[in-house]
This record gives sequence, structure tokens and C-alpha cells, in this order.
Amino acid sequence: MVTKTINAADASTAPAILSIVAQWLTVDRLNQWIRVALVPLVAIAIFLVMWHLGAARIVTSLGQVPGPVQVWEQAGNLWQDHLRERNKETAFYERQEKRNAKKLEKNPDAVVKIRPYTGKPTYIDQIGTSLVTVFAGFLLGSLIAIPLGILCGLSSTVYRGFNPIIQIFKPVSPLAWLPIVTMIVSALYVSDDPMFSKSFVTSAVTVMLCCMWPTLINTTVGVASIDQDLLNVSKVLRLSWWVHIYRVVLPSAIPMMFTGLRMSLGVGWMVLIAAEMLAQNPGLGKFVWDEFQNGSSNSLGRIMVAVITIGLIGYVLDRTMLQIQKMVSWDKSAVLR
Repeated sequence: MVTKTINAADASTAPAILSIVAQWLTVDRLNQWIRVALVPLVAIAIFLVMWHLGAARIVTSLGQVPGPVQVWEQAGNLWQDHLRERNKETAFYERQEKRNAKKLEKNPDAVVKIRPYTGKPTYIDQIGTSLVTVFAGFLLGSLIAIPLGILCGLSSTVYRGFNPIIQIFKPVSPLAWLPIVTMIVSALYVSDDPMFSKSFVTSAVTVMLCCMWPTLINTTVGVASIDQDLLNVSKVLRLSWWVHIYRVVLPSAIPMMFTGLRMSLGVGWMVLIAAEMLAQNPGLGKFVWDEFQNGSSNSLGRIMVAVITIGLIGYVLDRTMLQIQKMVSWDKSAVLR
């Protein structure tokens, strides 16, 4: 009886479900799904096949170039290494707490200390270090580039004054900046109890010096290209300088400004990896260099995991900036990619 009831219910609900699916799965939705999901998946699949076939034919001093499967295995190994290190850290602090508890039982006035865990940073730790560093350098660069770009866009005199400096320092490589920054930071950043490590300050300043130029130039162009009618309205209304910047300049220059910010973040991420490799500062760049120097049979696979991670993080950073641009842009109909 129950079985008959269920079968009857299935027979009555199946056409309804098919009808809903048919209404949802229109030709337009199907074409959109193909463009958004299927085409990228096919492209990625073709890339993986070409990678697999090409890797099998190349043998280096460290062994055969790893294919997608071997790289995936190394990614899993790195994650397991991270979990093991975290377990060691947890056990380390638990031992300290038990030792301190016993010490306080014997002597309630005893002074106990919690010593920090000094284990080797894992791959995940290196990713976190690089992200914090690039955001610090990018933020510093933006704080300089945006106000200076607004001034250069509003005043041709200021622009003529700064333009030679911008054009001279813009193409300087991070490899040239790094020794200078390292020496200056070592000379000026002297403290018995520093808030940040010198390696962090050096990497962040190097990122700042290299990534601020796209934001500066695009902000200048965006401000200089403001519609003359808007500027005339601002004059007629006699807006104060700050209100003019807030109400007229910033909304008009936001598209170009964010184009510069997206480029700056990408440049900063790229520069940071090179700076970490060259200066041996903590981060993904140091991880890549250490694996290269390690020379084990797993090194190539781990380096390729890092390369893919660097690319994926760069992609996520760009998409994040794009979403922020969509939220703050006044022209919601503009096509942003």
C-alpha cells in the first residue's frame, strides 16, 4: 500500500519537476552556462592534457618534470606537512601549560612564561606572510599614489614638476630597489623591540616603490579627464576644495583609479615574489628558492605547486579589486572586466 502511494506520488511529481527544469533551462541560460563554465573547463582540460604529455618528455637534473598528477600529490603533501606542524605547535603549548600549572601548584607566586613556538614555517604560513606583506606595500603605495595623482590631475604645474621623477623611477626593477631599500631600512629601522621584522619592512617598501606608479598615472589621467561641465558646475556652486574632491573628482576618476589599483596590486604581487627570492625574506618567494636549493626529487613538484598558487592568488586579488570597483562605481551600467 505504502509502495503504491510512493509510486503514485513519484508519478505525479516527476512531470512537475521536469516542467520546472524545462522552464529554467532555457536556450539563453544554456548558452550562458556554456560561456561561463563549460568553455573555461574545456580550456583547462586541454591545458592539463598538454602539460601531462609535455612533462613526460622532459628530464632535468632534478628528474622528470612533474605532470598534473604529481603536482597534485605534492600539494597534498604540503597540506599534510602543515597539519603535522600545527599539531606539534598545539602539543608544545599544552606541555608548557601543564608545566606551568604544576609550577604554580607548588608555588602560587611563581612567575610563569609562555614561550612562542619556533618551528619551521609551513607552506601555508609562507602564503600568509606573502599576503600580509603585499597588502602592506600596496596600501602604502596607494596612500601615496592616489593623493599625488589627484594633485597632478588637478594642476598641470604639479604634473610638470613630478612627471620627470615619475618617468625616471617608474621602470626601475625591484632587483635594483632591493639593495638600496635593504641598506636604508637597516640604517634607519633600529629598535630593541621592533614592531615589525626588518625583512617584512624591506619587502613591503620594495613592493610600495614598484607598485605605486600604475595607480599614480591612472589617477592623474582620470582626474585630468573630468568633464568640463562638471568642473563648471562645481565653480558655479562654489564648492570648497574638499567638497569638490569628494563630490566631483573622486566619483569621476574612480574607473581609471581602480584600473591603476588593479594593475598596482598585480605588479606588487609579482615584485614581492622576486624580492623574497632575492633577499631570502619569509614568504612564497623564499619557499621557491629553498626548494630549488634543496634539490630533492620532490622539489620541482613543490615549486610548480607554488607557481600555481601564486597565479591563483593573483587571480583572486584581481577579482576582489574588480568586485570592490563595482561596489563603489557610480556607473552601474559600465562593463567592467
